[in-house]
Amino acid sequence: MLSCRLQLQLPSQPLLKPPSTVTTTTKDGGLLFRQKLLYLESLNINTHKALQLNPTLRSTPLSSLVSLEQSLSSFGLSRPSIGRILDMYPLILTSDPLPPINFLLHEVPLPLPHLPVSLSRCPRLLCSSVTDQLRPALRFLTSLGLVVNSHTTLLLVSNVENTLKPKINFLRSLGLDEPDVNRMVVRSPGLLTLSVENNLRPKVQFFLEEMGGDVKELKRFPQYFQFSLENKIKPRHRALVENGLKLPLSKMLKVSDGEFRVRLIEMQLQRVERL
Repeated sequence: MLSCRLQLQLPSQPLLKPPSTVTTTTKDGGLLFRQKLLYLESLNINTHKALQLNPTLRSTPLSSLVSLEQSLSSFGLSRPSIGRILDMYPLILTSDPLPPINFLLHEVPLPLPHLPVSLSRCPRLLCSSVTDQLRPALRFLTSLGLVVNSHTTLLLVSNVENTLKPKINFLRSLGLDEPDVNRMVVRSPGLLTLSVENNLRPKVQFFLEEMGGDVKELKRFPQYFQFSLENKIKPRHRALVENGLKLPLSKMLKVSDGEFRVRLIEMQLQRVERL
């Protein structure tokens, strides 16, 4: 009977792991985590920032991170470039880069040698959804007549409804028709990277109100919007006004400061010769 009672009482006793096993497991976990941090640091990644922005990274195996680097390297990215990309967007460390890469290579399509340039210019491509973001943006951009290349793939991470369309609508609100606006974007894709309120609108207002310009000239020279209003457009316009001179936008803005000063002197001399 005694042996029977003892057998009935045994299950109620807590099952304890040997202390040595717990200690070893904890040490192993800490060692693996430290190895992971050292690996990230070897890529010049700020580990504190990476863990803060991507908590999932704590449980990501080191082998997954190594595979990610090898995958990106196989597409022509150098190790310093990979480290810079991953440091800028730590979310990429736990995402699958192959769907966006396949999209860029086969749907855009980009030539393979151009892929590193595209990804270095816009690392966000690697953590963007093909279905929800990249494909709709590509469809919209191509509808404008824009051929997406390694220098314009950064536009693919812009939301169509909230970012791209408002800029197109603003340009059309100036009285420009759809084909004119589309041609402006094709000639100067950087227009679509500029803020309406902080860039496009102030420059249009200055051009029309202070410079007395015609919207048709903006249509001919959409690159106007790429120049700094405070550092280039206003000072050069002021210099022309003070000397009683006028220049088309392209000739006023496309030259360096030195060339602009030379042009002013030449115009002043020509005016004196005509007197």
